[in-house]
Amino acid sequence: MATVTATVGHSGVSALLKNLRGHRAVGKLLLLAVVAAVIVPVLDSHWASGTWPGALTVDLSAPLGRASEWIIDNRDSHPLFLYFFGYVSSAVVLSVRAVYVVLLAAGWAGVTAVAALVAWRTAGVRLALGTAAAFLACGLLGMWVPTMQTLALMVVAVLASVLLGALLGLAAGLADRTYRALRPVLDTMQVLPAFAYLLPVVLVFGIGVPAAVLATVVYAAPPMARLTALGLRDADAGVMEAVTSLGATARQRLQTARLPLARKELLLGLNQTIMMALSMAVIASVIGAGGLGDRVYQALASVDVGAALAAGIPIVLLAVVLDRVTGAAGERLGSDSGATAPRWAYAAAAALAVALAGHLTGRLAWPASWTLSIAEPVNRVVDWMTNHLYSGVPYIGGTADWAGHFTTWVLDPVRDGLQWLPWWSVLLIVAALAWLIGTWRTALTAVLAMAAIGVLGVWKPSLDTLSQVLAAVAVTLVLGFATGIAAARSERVERLLRPVLDVFQTMPQFVYLIPVVALFGVGRAPAVAAAVVYALPAVVRITTQGLRAVDPAALESARSLGATGAQQLRQVQLPLARQSLLLAVNQGVVLVLAVVIIGGLVGGGALGYDVVFGLAQGDLATGLVAGAAIVCLGLMLDRVTQPTARTTKKGA
Repeated sequence: MATVTATVGHSGVSALLKNLRGHRAVGKLLLLAVVAAVIVPVLDSHWASGTWPGALTVDLSAPLGRASEWIIDNRDSHPLFLYFFGYVSSAVVLSVRAVYVVLLAAGWAGVTAVAALVAWRTAGVRLALGTAAAFLACGLLGMWVPTMQTLALMVVAVLASVLLGALLGLAAGLADRTYRALRPVLDTMQVLPAFAYLLPVVLVFGIGVPAAVLATVVYAAPPMARLTALGLRDADAGVMEAVTSLGATARQRLQTARLPLARKELLLGLNQTIMMALSMAVIASVIGAGGLGDRVYQALASVDVGAALAAGIPIVLLAVVLDRVTGAAGERLGSDSGATAPRWAYAAAAALAVALAGHLTGRLAWPASWTLSIAEPVNRVVDWMTNHLYSGVPYIGGTADWAGHFTTWVLDPVRDGLQWLPWWSVLLIVAALAWLIGTWRTALTAVLAMAAIGVLGVWKPSLDTLSQVLAAVAVTLVLGFATGIAAARSERVERLLRPVLDVFQTMPQFVYLIPVVALFGVGRAPAVAAAVVYALPAVVRITTQGLRAVDPAALESARSLGATGAQQLRQVQLPLARQSLLLAVNQGVVLVLAVVIIGGLVGGGALGYDVVFGLAQGDLATGLVAGAAIVCLGLMLDRVTQPTARTTKKGA
């Protein structure tokens, strides 16, 4: 009897273990619970405090302060600055001035004609007319000279970003080891807030155009590098094998096969680099870039929303035109034949004739009588919104009441809950979330990133920032998924949304910051609102694209079985678009983190305020430590929102 009982018991345990192995998530959680049961009592006995223990922190203020002082003392005498950074600075200044002089020499008519010519040959007559109208609108708003200043700076910054990004992408695309080594570097370049690395750039190059261009290059080069590497690594294996069988060398394979096959990715990288460079225009104005960004910054410093919008609109127009032209170039790539060369020559001659005519008639500058001021009517609209929507609205309350309720019911509980948790429990939660959707390496990376925040000594402000990011991401995903689903199911909705999303995505954050503050006041709620506005377009676009890319045969099968529209969405489209939806979540997190610093300017506090304070006071330690903590938050959130390829395959 005992033998039978033992046999039954053994078989029951075996069945339980087999069942647990079949449920990998349960097995991971059980193993993590065992590890926690061993480690937590030890940690609690040494550091019983709920917050991160001071004994495990490292003070970087002294070494960073000494580094800052050394740079200031040696900037005008050390050979590194005289013979390297000095030459880099001079090259940047000369390049920007040369482009600016060419644009001024061409005159407003010549620049508009050349831009329309490029758009016409790339995308057709409609976009050519739109491009001409965009440049003429910049002049009508009285922003022709600042637009040319920004365009000159962006041309140099984009060329440098494309060159650097292409070289890095080439190295990463051809060597797996280089790809693995560059990935964390590119992650850091893309997630590190611009304000955080403005300070060291200013310390080295001083206030002016060189610092602005180099800061823009650091921010805008990663997309080019990533997409170049992606295009080279995803080259068709059959084509590569055929080229290799013909005896082509590695260089010949690159020139005749890999690069031609990656042309679309290269153009997409150019497109994304241009968009990100333009998004830096206002931030770069803080360190002396001039142009449209400086006009926006000065207008907002005097709380003049109308003047800020007048300078922000040309930035949006430039971004939209460049986005459409590069996008159309990617779609039509390879379709043009050599017969179009004479047409290019005729069109170029016509554009040159327009520029010469303007030069000979002395009408290079935009006529002052052809300008239109929108500042006053815009300011009246903002005043009306503040007076009628801020408070006292019957039944629904004002926007200030909404901000207060959101802070009281959402932001405060999330922040207080995170800060109340013992520090080791936060690490365990991060480990569990990362391991459930990834591997043990994913979990280890996420835990180390979160632990690094504690070691830097910014545990509590980081949890405050995390609470704002989580709230903003939640609101962004709810609105973004709903809007993306509507756009995916209706062509008309997508067409109506596209210009709105373009404006939201390209309008500098500083421009809509003042209306947000006017409606919601100062505090963490307007910081969240600004983050939602900035991150929402990307989530909507990715969601729409993912749902539309679902195999039509799967939808047809569901319809043939009598599935309703809602059932097709829940049971077919959403499951098949899982990867796109996860990418939308990831991009929402990254973009919300990018606005954390902007939120620090309007009362968001926490890490965003520390970065802004560090830049304003020249405090390298405060600014860089807070920026590094934001990078760690971004790395941790990336790991807990993006499944690894291995996990995805097993789930499939």
